[in-house]
Amino acid sequence: MTPFPTPGISWSDHSGSPQFRAGRFRNAREQQPVARTESGLKLGWDFLFNKPATTTPDGPLPLHRLTRAELDATPAPSLYRLGHSSVLIRLRSGWWLTDPVFSLRASPVQFAGPKRFHPVPITAAELPPLAGIVLSHDHYDHLDKATITELAPKTGVFLTPLGVGDRLIDWGVPRAQVRQLDWWEEAEVDGVRLIATPAQHFSGRTLSDSNRTLWASWVIDEGDLRLFFSGDTGYHDGFAEIGRRLGPFDLTMMETGAYSDNWPFVHMHPRETVQAHLDLGGRWLLPIHNGTFDLAMHPWDDPFEQVLAYAAPHDIEVTTPVFGDRLDLTAPHPGERWWRTVGTSTAETAGDRR
Repeated sequence: MTPFPTPGISWSDHSGSPQFRAGRFRNAREQQPVARTESGLKLGWDFLFNKPATTTPDGPLPLHRLTRAELDATPAPSLYRLGHSSVLIRLRSGWWLTDPVFSLRASPVQFAGPKRFHPVPITAAELPPLAGIVLSHDHYDHLDKATITELAPKTGVFLTPLGVGDRLIDWGVPRAQVRQLDWWEEAEVDGVRLIATPAQHFSGRTLSDSNRTLWASWVIDEGDLRLFFSGDTGYHDGFAEIGRRLGPFDLTMMETGAYSDNWPFVHMHPRETVQAHLDLGGRWLLPIHNGTFDLAMHPWDDPFEQVLAYAAPHDIEVTTPVFGDRLDLTAPHPGERWWRTVGTSTAETAGDRR
C-alpha cells in the first residue's frame, strides 16, 4: 500500500456492526496468517524487480468498443464485462455497474502503479444514466475516485459496504445518493433487491487507515434473475451460507486472479473459485478480477486456463466474453478463448501449475 496521507474523512459511527471491533472491521474468521517480515520484504522486492515477463500480455487484447447507441438498444437482461471487476448490467430497472475503475492505473497516482492492459470499452462520459453503482471495497483496483466523481451526476444510488460510503461523501457525492450496508443488510431500488453478503478480505487506501471500511460481496436479485458478485475474497465457509439463504444463482461473477500462496486468506486460487461457485449453487460462472491489471506473479492469462480446467470435471458452464461483448443473461454462452490469440498462451502448460 502506498503511504499517502489519509484525508480528514468524517467517519460515520459503525460501532454497532458485529464486524466492527476495537476500531476496525474484522473478518468472521480472524486467523489470518501473518507473513514474516523477511518474507514480506522478499515478496515486495520480487514484485518490483523480479516479475516474470508473463505477468503482462505481449500483444494487444481483443476488445469490442461500445457506443451509447449500442447500449441504448441493448435488451434486458444483458451484461458487459468492461475490465477487471467492472461489470455493466442491464436490468429491467436500468443500468447497474460494479466496481468501476476507468483510470489508466489502479493507483493513488497516475504516473505509477498497475497500468491497464486494454482501454475501457466505453468512456464514463458515454455511459447512459445508471440506476446504481455497487461497490465491494475501497482498494484502488475497485474504487477509483476519478471514475466515481465523473459518474456521480448520472448515478441514482451508490450501494457500498459500511465506511466506503463515507469516502464517497468526502469526495463530494451527495449523502442522499449513498446507502451503506452491513453484511446481510439489504436495499430495494426500483424493484431490484441488493444484499451485502460476507467476504473475507481487508481494506484501506493508505498505511494509516487499514480496515476502517468494510468489504463485501453482493447479491443482485430481480426476482426472475439472481446474480452474485464476489468482490475480492479468500475462500470461506460463508459461501455455503449465502447459497443456502439466497441462492441458487443464474450467474456468479467470481474473483479469479491475483492469487498467490503468500495470500490465500484474501484471494482465491481458481480451484477455490470453482468450489465457491458450487457452494453458492451457481449455474454460469463469469471469472473476473483478471485480464486488466498486473497484480500478481502468475502469468496474466493463467486465471482463465486454471478456472476452465477446474470447472470441467464439475460440468460447470463458464463464460469468458471479450471485453465489451454482450452476454445475454437469458441465454448465456461460453464466449471465446480470446486470450489464446494474444502472443504466447499458457494453455499448454496450465496443467503443470495446478
